[in-house]
Amino acid sequence: MQITGTVKIDKKTKNLAKRIGPGEIAVIDHVDIDEIGAESLIEKKILAVINANKSISGRYPNLGPSIIDKAGIPIIDEVGEDIFDLLKENDRITIIDNEIYKDGKLIKKGKLLTHDVINYKMEECKENLEVELDKFIENTLEYAKKEKSFILGNIEIPDVKTKFKDRQALVVVRGKDYKEDLYTIRQYITDVKPILIGVDGGADAILEFGLTPDIIVGDMDSVSDKALKQAKEIVVHAYPNGKSPGLERVKSLGLDAHIFKAPGTSEDIAMLLAYEKGADLIVAVGTHSSMIDFLEKGRKGMSSTFLVRLKIGSKLIDAKGVNKLYRENFRLSYVFSIIFAAMVPLSVIAYFSPPMQQLLKLLQLRIRLLIGF
Repeated sequence: MQITGTVKIDKKTKNLAKRIGPGEIAVIDHVDIDEIGAESLIEKKILAVINANKSISGRYPNLGPSIIDKAGIPIIDEVGEDIFDLLKENDRITIIDNEIYKDGKLIKKGKLLTHDVINYKMEECKENLEVELDKFIENTLEYAKKEKSFILGNIEIPDVKTKFKDRQALVVVRGKDYKEDLYTIRQYITDVKPILIGVDGGADAILEFGLTPDIIVGDMDSVSDKALKQAKEIVVHAYPNGKSPGLERVKSLGLDAHIFKAPGTSEDIAMLLAYEKGADLIVAVGTHSSMIDFLEKGRKGMSSTFLVRLKIGSKLIDAKGVNKLYRENFRLSYVFSIIFAAMVPLSVIAYFSPPMQQLLKLLQLRIRLLIGF
């Protein structure tokens, strides 16, 4: 294998995906490449991935490397963090198998993640999953005790201008299959016109769908300036101690924002906001709700998510994966079956109605006259 191309460098995959282009080589520092990160790179039609860290650490079966491999994109793994000192943005390099060359000189070696290597590592991950699950459960329960204020309501909810009373809310997170799920429920969005809440990058997902977010909730680390400027309101997620890293960015754009001090994830507080403000129904798209989802986000537990869903469960509909219900190809026979099914009761009703009986008798008499009976 030999590949030559220009590099784009960023330790955060989600930031790199915003500016890398087709035919370029991604240089990242990403332990356990997740599905979303993998798909964001594949969409840009890159040539290769050079990872300073372990794409598969063995903690759990992360699917990112398998997805990248399936797309035919090679991964050079564990090259070391000094790769960021040896390369600059837009440097031109050549990859030969597991070796990286710049200006004809070998600068680094890594591990080429072939299909067989990835499969072997994934099997090891499955064996370790039970250990990780035990840790995950323990952490979830431990922090649930500390974060029980989510249930008791001892959290100050920001006074937003958007009116939720007697309306439905759609919370969009840029998670797995979010595009497909949004497309599947497009008629619901058109008919109901729910309040659109984008969680960080989920606001850009709403824009991509041709809509404008009513509220953006998050720590503002992955949402675009464009989305922030177009949103009607912004709610910055702050730590319980009041520290709010995202507020400075919002202010630098000359925008105002509400502060929501709470533990947990931004998608949790987005749902909690809609619930506490009186939304009739909360529909969630792309949210994180499984152990693998949370491990991919680097979290050791899901206490806040567990508690929030426990509180708002009666009003929550999770649309994650709803597109899979509608993947079967459309068949014309379905239309005829529906028409036939509808015609049967109509025909029976029509046959037994007096006006229809009179019409049938007249038609019968007409036919007899025509044929000479």
